[in-house]
Amino acid sequence: MKNGYFPEYKIFTGNAHPGLAEEIANVMGKPLGKSEVKKFSDGEISVNLYETVRGVDAYIVQPTCDPVNDNLMEILIMIDAMKRASAGRINAVIPYYGYARQDRKAKARDPITSKLVADILVAAGADRVVTMDLHAAQIQGYFNIPVDHLLGMPVLLDYWQKKNLDDLVVVSPDHGSVTRARNMAQPLNCPIAIIDKRRPEPNKSEIMNIIGDIEGKNCVIVDDMIDTAGTICNAGKALIEMGAKSVAACCTHAVLSGPAIERLAESPFNEVVFLNTIPMPEEKMIDKFKVLSVAPLFAEAMTRIHNNDSVSKLFT
Repeated sequence: MKNGYFPEYKIFTGNAHPGLAEEIANVMGKPLGKSEVKKFSDGEISVNLYETVRGVDAYIVQPTCDPVNDNLMEILIMIDAMKRASAGRINAVIPYYGYARQDRKAKARDPITSKLVADILVAAGADRVVTMDLHAAQIQGYFNIPVDHLLGMPVLLDYWQKKNLDDLVVVSPDHGSVTRARNMAQPLNCPIAIIDKRRPEPNKSEIMNIIGDIEGKNCVIVDDMIDTAGTICNAGKALIEMGAKSVAACCTHAVLSGPAIERLAESPFNEVVFLNTIPMPEEKMIDKFKVLSVAPLFAEAMTRIHNNDSVSKLFT
């Protein structure tokens, strides 16, 4: 692990989300570093750095989203290339940290993939990780290097404050997201409600009860990610059936796998708000989707890290 001041920093990207990397670089007033990440004919990943990184504070922007394994290998190989090229410090900027949902042994013989990925990143040569809204906050402790855990809440909160909705209730889709819902509701000066659900089998949820007053209210469900959208769509339907005036949803990570787009299109949500930690292809965009940028937040964090300033001030 390297500390100290580095006179120069450079920003690089793999193929996972070059649009976000370019946006971050523009905010920071820097061009993206010249590099190329492609595949050999047998599928192996090839990395070429076309400029020096010797003694440089290097930032690699690469969410490990779908295709997860390719994007993970890309950042690992880029880290290795920079380490062997004598980079001063290597910062893995991972807006979406894949494999995070397997963060404990829920049953016998389960792997803990979030710890495994942390070990691999450190072994490859990463000196610091910058990420956003980990599925479980304790994943920070799986690393033996500094981790800057940014929160997407300020971006989402700013959006809903500007909407200035009357009779607003922030809804947690399960007991695990209550803290997130409370953190949004407090600045909005509104109450929260909680969906009490039972999951009979993986990727299937059954709504059991709604704790809180939502009748005649404008409800906003907040979560860290939307994957297959089964849980959040069931929650939206239950809120409408229980008398909610309107329902909207927001989350940090738009994973949107399997039937998620169809479910959200047919859902009662009048709006679904995401952050752009994961790229949103044009074919996935529908009218009710709204995508907000995290580039200014990451740019500010990266600038503070390079200048050895406090990152915690971003949340105060």
